[in-house]
Amino acid sequence: MQVKTILNRVHPIKGFVYEKVRFVEDMIEVEIRSRKRARAYCSGCGRRGPTYDHLPARRFAFVPMWGIPLFLVYALRRVNCRRCGVTGERVPWSEGKRPVTRAYAVFLARWARRLSWKETASIFKTSWETVYRSVAWVVEYGLEHRSLDGVTAIGVDEVQFQKGHRYLTVVYQINEHYRRLLWIGRDRTAKTLLRFFKMMGRQRSAAIQFVCSDMWKPYLKVIAKKASQAVHILDRFHLVARLNKALDEIRAGEARRMASQGYAPVLTHSRWCLLKRPENLSDKQRIKLQDVLRYDLKSVRGYLLKESFQGLWEFVSAKWAGPYLDGWVGRAMRSRLEPIKKVARSFRAHRQLILNWFEAHKEFSAGIVEGLNYKIKLTLRKAYGFRELGTAEIALYHALGKLPEPKLTHEFC
Repeated sequence: MQVKTILNRVHPIKGFVYEKVRFVEDMIEVEIRSRKRARAYCSGCGRRGPTYDHLPARRFAFVPMWGIPLFLVYALRRVNCRRCGVTGERVPWSEGKRPVTRAYAVFLARWARRLSWKETASIFKTSWETVYRSVAWVVEYGLEHRSLDGVTAIGVDEVQFQKGHRYLTVVYQINEHYRRLLWIGRDRTAKTLLRFFKMMGRQRSAAIQFVCSDMWKPYLKVIAKKASQAVHILDRFHLVARLNKALDEIRAGEARRMASQGYAPVLTHSRWCLLKRPENLSDKQRIKLQDVLRYDLKSVRGYLLKESFQGLWEFVSAKWAGPYLDGWVGRAMRSRLEPIKKVARSFRAHRQLILNWFEAHKEFSAGIVEGLNYKIKLTLRKAYGFRELGTAEIALYHALGKLPEPKLTHEFC
């Protein structure tokens, strides 16, 4: 089967004809000409006009055939437009002055979702810049054509972007059957999250029924103002993570104190024994935990409080979970463990937001926001050289945004 036959079948171009096919070094070049009496389209206003002259022939990268790079060669016409003057023509297979066809841009963007951009460029014998511009064009199209209707549950969180205290605010749609990245903003301030609700608009913001977040005060303030009608839930993962952090602080401090006073190193290698759930412990960790629990230590008291807090999630109604939470907070405040007491005060201050979990837990599973955060961190980790925020945003929208792809109609609308 000839190359022209394949191109006419998979990539027909209305108003243009594939002509000569030739090998040039290790590449395939396919010449294109316009059909007779087919007037060119102005690149400015999109109207047809007479041909003024022709520009030198240009090459447009196309999807490789059998691993061989393929280029479309065409001499652009200049249009004598009544409105715009003499301008270059608009061609249906490429966008603006891009040397890459739309089909090749979509092809590279699909592979860049599975591989790193550097690997994609290496495999298909192109540059990192070409892959980046292809993904950026696909993402730009997707953001313009995506629908934000039907968003009734969102998750708000922050992820660390670079070294130091540099964060991105991320907002996800976490509906039961549709989860995607909705928005990314620099920093984790109230102004940042306000920009998201401005993008959504009043009508869509009013349709939000559930919001899941952590206890970061700027987020709580904005959500209470812009989505007051929604059921606001504190993410269960973050609650347990704060409790684990407090327990680890107690263990580390007590281990240092015991070492300085000459006691036996009972708490050595016990960190994950105390932080992991009992059902997830290895045999060696389970034996170590049993040995630690024989001693009257602050770490042991903190561990028992941490494990008793897990009993909160066994309730199915806030009516019964509320008294249990109050009782746990009371025991924690009497524990004389300052890190645990600090966490208990925050739990008491956000009591209603914690109990809202029992009203909405059927809508989404625990840790769903943190699971999406993990995918963001994985995307940033395998994306070599994503040091600029704009490049990182493109990569994250491309990987997690579930954006619609450009339609390759190969003709003008």
